[in-house]
Amino acid sequence: MGFALAAAAVSLGADTVLIAGPVHLETPSNVRRIDVRSAAGMHAAVLAELPADLYIGAAAVADWTPRAVASQKLKKQPGVETLALELVRTADILADVAAHPLRPRCVVGFAAETGDDAELARYAHGKLERKRVDFICANRVGIAGSGFEAEDNALHVFWNGGERRLGPAPKARLA
Repeated sequence: MGFALAAAAVSLGADTVLIAGPVHLETPSNVRRIDVRSAAGMHAAVLAELPADLYIGAAAVADWTPRAVASQKLKKQPGVETLALELVRTADILADVAAHPLRPRCVVGFAAETGDDAELARYAHGKLERKRVDFICANRVGIAGSGFEAEDNALHVFWNGGERRLGPAPKARLA
């Protein structure tokens, strides 16, 4: 969805920066792309690009990251059957952009949900308020042919005082 949004922004004349994690997608023409490999890298790259008029956080960035990262393979050990992994919260890119002194005039976030429509709406309204953004584009994931790794999507867009359903449709048309 982020790549479709970047292409749509350029087609409307916007100077567009796409910050992308490890994906095998072609960069849209006339888009400046910054590749990152982690949520921390994406956080740093996004904040480095401020100020901006519009920020769209379409990425599904990890909510948790390992506290410590091994420098080499963790090999099996005789007699050891379990391994504990401690996770810490990642920085909240969307909330940090919305609260930044160089806040864009419009901040748009995405919310990917696996629950039903009522749960999706509750979560999206909560995210809109909690993160103090202008729009939340919510979508249900896990539906065949829509969302991640699919050409189509369906969005339920929320803002203070309103909402609108878009799609299902090709991501390029939704963007």
